[in-house]
Amino acid sequence: MFVTVEGVEGAGKSTLVAALAEALRARGADLVVTREPGGTPLGERVRALVLDPRESIDPLAEALLMAASRAQLVGAVIRPALERGAFVLCDRFWDASVAYQGYGRGLGAGPVIELNRVATRDLSPDLTLLLDLPQEEALRRMRSRNGELDRVELESVAFHRRVAEGYADLAQRFAQRIVILDARLAPEALAAQALAEIDRRGGARGAAR
Repeated sequence: MFVTVEGVEGAGKSTLVAALAEALRARGADLVVTREPGGTPLGERVRALVLDPRESIDPLAEALLMAASRAQLVGAVIRPALERGAFVLCDRFWDASVAYQGYGRGLGAGPVIELNRVATRDLSPDLTLLLDLPQEEALRRMRSRNGELDRVELESVAFHRRVAEGYADLAQRFAQRIVILDARLAPEALAAQALAEIDRRGGARGAAR
């Protein structure tokens, strides 16, 4: 089973991924955990580039960089894991490109979806857990972080609003696989709901050895 976790900045994706990974491993799952951009040496270099606040990147160039990173991750990590029957858990996938480059950068959902269909060879998640967080709370969480904000986090309020709208539209467009979870829940409650959604589709039980 291939499960992705999505959401706006500050929604708590990485925390949820870590909690799910711990729970799935405790059940004996053959589990592969990865992230986007990243997950491979090439992908991590792309991640460093696109998140560097010193960089100025054309929106289309950004979308192509993300697609290249994704193609490498799918070819080197995700498909081989799925083919051997492993459970794959990924922090972001192509929904993020539709939300961030398609809506946030204004490239349009259609072209970004088509680009990523080519990059992934038509691979889509079996289940996407979308963490929903009001924009005011998302901004508050970002501003309360220690350390510098990255290039995406430093974008305007209008940009982040467009990204949130993009995710909302994706949730309607792909309602059969995208499940919306309230990111304001306590981490333990959020993880329990997410695991229940995986169980409901037989994923966690099917991945256990």
